[in-house]
Amino acid sequence: MYLLTFLFMTVFAWSCEDDAQIPENKAKNPVIANSIKTDSLAPCITECLMSLEYQEISPEEEAHLIMMREEELMAQEVYEYLYSLYNIPVFNNISRSENTHTLTVKVLLDKYNIPDPALGHEVGVFHDQEIQELYNNLTWQGSQSFLDALIVGITIEDLDIYDLEVCLGDVDNTDIDLVFTKLSKGSRNHMRAFYGHLDNQGFTYTPQYITQAYFDDIVNSPWETGNGICQSCQMLKRAEGDPAGIK
Repeated sequence: MYLLTFLFMTVFAWSCEDDAQIPENKAKNPVIANSIKTDSLAPCITECLMSLEYQEISPEEEAHLIMMREEELMAQEVYEYLYSLYNIPVFNNISRSENTHTLTVKVLLDKYNIPDPALGHEVGVFHDQEIQELYNNLTWQGSQSFLDALIVGITIEDLDIYDLEVCLGDVDNTDIDLVFTKLSKGSRNHMRAFYGHLDNQGFTYTPQYITQAYFDDIVNSPWETGNGICQSCQMLKRAEGDPAGIK
């Protein structure tokens, strides 16, 4: 993690003040199963990323992959927890997207023979202590009210976009650049989703990690569409003259 201090000032000003905005079916004792799940896209993503050229990996790229594996998993598990509390589709939908993200990073760890920090993972337990502290703080924060949960969501995406931009500044490998670029696009769309919910609540979020200008540009621009990782891999293979990339 690249910022050591997590800010909570916006949270305490908005905690538990309007019970009418909190869904009535809030669970009292949520139970979450192991979060590392299979994904329908996993075979395609694995085949595509493994087929791209194997390039020498730098220590910085290796460190970024290790960190992003747990950061994406942390985001997934926070969203699963919040969905168990509030049963709002945005948390479930985005948790499933984060599952794809963390599995995609795992493919690159395997490709470059990097030990997986999530090996034998238990829900809510992380090797990186900063990520562990984030998980602890975010789940507590999100349990305070539905509004706090939405603030947690947009804050996670704020942090994720920031970290991915930092990572991309150190990346030369084609496959890692592809993955981090696609993850960043996904996080921008997640930010737009949470922003829409917060705007409906009459709440204005101030970014804690990315700049205000970048945040404004994201939330005031349309949802990003286009090729996913599998399609982008095929296009890269085609550009390299690989017939297998012509589908």
